[in-house]
Amino acid sequence: MQKLNMTVIGVLKKICFYLMLIAIWELVYKINTEIIKIWNANIIPSPISVFILIIRLFKTKILTYAILSSMRRLVIGYLISVVIGSIIGFLMIHFKYIEENFSSLILGLQTLPNLAWVPFSILWFGYNESTIIFVIAIGSIFSISLAVDSGIKNVNPIYLKAAKTLGAKGYKLYSNVIIPAALPNIIAGLKEGWSFAWRGLISGEMLVSATGLGQILSKGKETSDISQVVAVMLVILILGLIIDKFVFGQIERSIRYRWGLM
Repeated sequence: MQKLNMTVIGVLKKICFYLMLIAIWELVYKINTEIIKIWNANIIPSPISVFILIIRLFKTKILTYAILSSMRRLVIGYLISVVIGSIIGFLMIHFKYIEENFSSLILGLQTLPNLAWVPFSILWFGYNESTIIFVIAIGSIFSISLAVDSGIKNVNPIYLKAAKTLGAKGYKLYSNVIIPAALPNIIAGLKEGWSFAWRGLISGEMLVSATGLGQILSKGKETSDISQVVAVMLVILILGLIIDKFVFGQIERSIRYRWGLM
């Protein structure tokens, strides 16, 4: 019961904090439009107009279809990056030659923004779905591979020595000791890869003009509709927070619980 009450209080505190931010946003808008015109009214929209637009876009199902299309591409591209990134990470661990020559290249490629891959992807695949998925995947692969490499390398040597003393080797050593001990670092890399995947998704959809959140964002830019731009940004932010809380947050919590950190 006490835990439930603490959870409710925590949720109420967060709601109050975000309501306060919205109130400050509305106050700044009112001051600028009705009292002192500091900047162009089109630069910062009213939060009320933004929320009304979000409701209207949901009612017309435009936003619903856009979210479903974007999430489908995002999941496909991200899963591809997890598989390829993990394979590259394990290859770097097991083959010293690959690590010595490939790790610095991966580190350099990771610094490239997702947007830089869009022209390359268009030349390869044209203006279609594959282009966006490629940009999503390529933006996440390198951070995931580096996380796998770093996570396994940083496993406490005492764990390995103890496991080998008890006779663990090969697959059992990996499945029972190395992977569980490396999971916190790997999960951090997966979260970082997820954020890169989001950036790749929006960049790809804006330039390829595919149905999705990026397209709505691009249309808002073309029509100079700042309310639509901010509305899509808020939707992306909320989706990101939900996924972080209920997917990655749950995974991290279960790992911390398993290792006795909760």
